[in-house]
Amino acid sequence: MTALPADFLRRPVAHRALHGPGRPENSRAAVRAAVRAGYGIEIDLQLSADGQAMVFHDYDLGRLTGERGAVGARSAHELSQIALSGGDGEGIPTLRDILAIVAGRVPLLVELKDQDGRMGPDVGALEEAAARALADYAGPVAVMSFNGHSVRRMGELAPHLPRGLTTSAYDATLWPHFPESLRAHLREMPELARSGATFVSHQASDLGRPRIAELKAREMPVLCWTIRSEEDEHAARRLADNITFEGYAAAIPA
Repeated sequence: MTALPADFLRRPVAHRALHGPGRPENSRAAVRAAVRAGYGIEIDLQLSADGQAMVFHDYDLGRLTGERGAVGARSAHELSQIALSGGDGEGIPTLRDILAIVAGRVPLLVELKDQDGRMGPDVGALEEAAARALADYAGPVAVMSFNGHSVRRMGELAPHLPRGLTTSAYDATLWPHFPESLRAHLREMPELARSGATFVSHQASDLGRPRIAELKAREMPVLCWTIRSEEDEHAARRLADNITFEGYAAAIPA
């Protein structure tokens, strides 16, 4: 297992890159802005129909583009031609596109979105696509997922990469499609040990959970998501080692 490099704990991490007016989330423009500002960057991956790792958060195109339908039903080329809403006309980037922009200058935190549908073991294709894209990347990079099976698979494919588990309170508001029995199961982080994760990124409003205190006592790094104000950052840093933020300019410690 590979430990998370110290710079992932020093630089605040821009959630879906440094998005804002003219810079859609997970866009090239948002990534460029984050690099210029010196922030770490968090991005999300979805799988194209032809097996490419695409930098996009949602499973459906509707919220973030003028198109509708599943991301996974389009090829990488088709997705690259779909402009992100609120941007300069650039299409959905591949992971390789983003790696070329970052070029090792700041830490990159890559979240693989669950492809199973219920955080189960039906994974593999997105992990393989991500591992291929990251194989020759020399910069500081770590991978994570809500799905512990995905984290474990990344450990098999790219054991040199630090990997973590994205974790949550799994309340019904954010996870309405999961039954309470599954949400209760996932709250306890059942796949944490088997996944080989060396850090977690936990929901900021739930940092007081005893399980997080237990991980801190074991000196496992705890990141958190998503901070949207200096006031919330101050509160989160009492419990978390670093923040993932959006909507304001987080200070970078000296």
